[in-house]
Amino acid sequence: MKKKKRLLVSLIISIFFISSLAGCARSDNPKKIGMVVSTLNNPFFISMKDGAEKEAKKLGYDLIVLDSTNDPAKERSNVEDLIQLGVTAILINPTDSDAVVKTVEVANKANVPVITLDRQANGGKVTSHIASDNIVGGEMAGKYVLDKLKDKDSINIVELQGIPGASATRDRGQGFHNVLDKENKAKFISVQAADFDRQKGLQVMENIIQRDKNIQVVFAHNDEMALGATKALKAAGVDAMVIGFDGNDDAKNAIDSGDMTATIAQQPEEIGALGVGLANDIYNGKEVKENIAADLKVYDKN
Repeated sequence: MKKKKRLLVSLIISIFFISSLAGCARSDNPKKIGMVVSTLNNPFFISMKDGAEKEAKKLGYDLIVLDSTNDPAKERSNVEDLIQLGVTAILINPTDSDAVVKTVEVANKANVPVITLDRQANGGKVTSHIASDNIVGGEMAGKYVLDKLKDKDSINIVELQGIPGASATRDRGQGFHNVLDKENKAKFISVQAADFDRQKGLQVMENIIQRDKNIQVVFAHNDEMALGATKALKAAGVDAMVIGFDGNDDAKNAIDSGDMTATIAQQPEEIGALGVGLANDIYNGKEVKENIAADLKVYDKN
């Protein structure tokens, strides 16, 4: 009986999802753009979606946004659904730069242009990539550390990495190390992944603190991990500089209150809007650039 009830619930959910997609497909508007986001459980990507939605409305497109919940299999399924709906282009923020390759190739076979946002795809045919220069952003974080702690003979650093395999993880870390690896006084006491997640950032930071409280700097590859690390440091009474990356509202509020030190601020709404603008250019047969950089800036209390 319980098994039948579970099957009935699953069937109802499936019918509801298919009906929702069919509703999008029945739209009288032939101008439909698909957007596949790695996760909507992150303020940065919510802002990216909001920027895309505003631009789509302005340009007269229906924007269909699907959440991959950080699952590459779900990501591929989302792209397949959008192709069935007849979208003119797909904006995709990859869950993983390697795992997304097969998904991009699915769109390629259907002759649907692909535009990647924030994270790159390590293969497949991508028409354009829009992102902040993550290497430059990592270098900005490294220079900020050296500038603020220039009088220190030694700097003990913790680096919280994003999802292994994501281009943002690789590039932000590379930029940070480009600057600090040249400095003998920079000592990385721990470099660990926390998957761009606030709760994981908290847990990883708690574990690091248990082993070594002598921490002067935490560089997190995004604000969510930085906010988790900040909570762990505060609870343990450890006074350390915490630098995030993205510039989301929670991080800016934490910086304004003095809990966090700084963030390398991106403009996610701009990235989303640029993606829709490029999709519109492609639809109208215009040539587009392969790489488009969005601006970065350091946000701190000063």
